[in-house]
Amino acid sequence: MTTTSALVLLLAPRINETGLQLRTAAGRRGLRAYTATSWQAPPELLDTSVHIYGGPLFGDAVGREFGLGLLEPAADWLTRLPLDLTGRRVSRITLAEARRLRHPAFVKPPVDKVFAARVYPDGVALPGPELLDGDTPALVSEVVRFAVEYRLFVLDGEVRAGSRYAIDDDLSVAPLDQAPDGQAADALAFAGDVLAASSAAAPLPSAVVVDIGRTGDGSWAVVEANAAWASGGYAADPDAVLDVVLRSGGPAAQLPAADRPFLRELPDVVR
Repeated sequence: MTTTSALVLLLAPRINETGLQLRTAAGRRGLRAYTATSWQAPPELLDTSVHIYGGPLFGDAVGREFGLGLLEPAADWLTRLPLDLTGRRVSRITLAEARRLRHPAFVKPPVDKVFAARVYPDGVALPGPELLDGDTPALVSEVVRFAVEYRLFVLDGEVRAGSRYAIDDDLSVAPLDQAPDGQAADALAFAGDVLAASSAAAPLPSAVVVDIGRTGDGSWAVVEANAAWASGGYAADPDAVLDVVLRSGGPAAQLPAADRPFLRELPDVVR
């Protein structure tokens, strides 16, 4: 657990429920929590060790000024996992290629939410070239129905916190340890397989969120991986979530060398 009072947790202006929980958790351990009042780096914090929690737009807005190293999984991470972990074939193609699909497929942007992630009846239903360039990357996968889905916060290859977040595609939030019929143990066992595979063929950053689910036929499959500094915690333990968030969205100079390939490319911001 990170306990130094020299850290500042900077929260995005549009603070969500997880942000409120993290602010409380930070206060319990003596960290200063600061909610930004605009989409700019607060000048009074520029000489402090800042860690952030907020969406990609907030990370891009303040990241360079604070020298942040924002960790996110590789855009093609899902495509590099074996089929027995994904439960469906996943490919990374361009949006122009995806528009030529003539069958239903689940299509999502690999990183930022530049278009809606959902099942499209065919490629014609995707955003057209008047909205998004054809070279926009897209992840395309076979359609799989998840009966239940869990979010896991991972630090140094270990699950530190988890929460159920959906049942049959509907929001349904509950702590992981309250899952019925040994489902929590099964989820953690499957997560162990995923993290073991990730340490070899499909590496992940040291702090990350991994979503997994049980499909309609009772098997387990990976849903996706996301940046912890921009992910909702649902009913996961806020103190454990905070540990993962602090690593995932803090000063770049403090990150281990193994995390360098997972740094988000931050834009120059003109004031």
